[in-house]
Amino acid sequence: MKKNNQETKFVKEPEENTREFILQKNKKTKLGVTILVAFLVLLIGGIIISNVFFTN
Repeated sequence: MKKNNQETKFVKEPEENTREFILQKNKKTKLGVTILVAFLVLLIGGIIISNVFFTN
């Protein structure tokens, strides 16, 4: 069995020549993370607002 001695990096820099990464620094990744964070903020805000309305 072949062993992989390289570490997996979380974010790949554009100048790095590696295939061991989770996210890249490019427009698609930044857009996807922005959409995901906005969705999570809206979800958490909705939970807080519904808690305020339903407990009163």
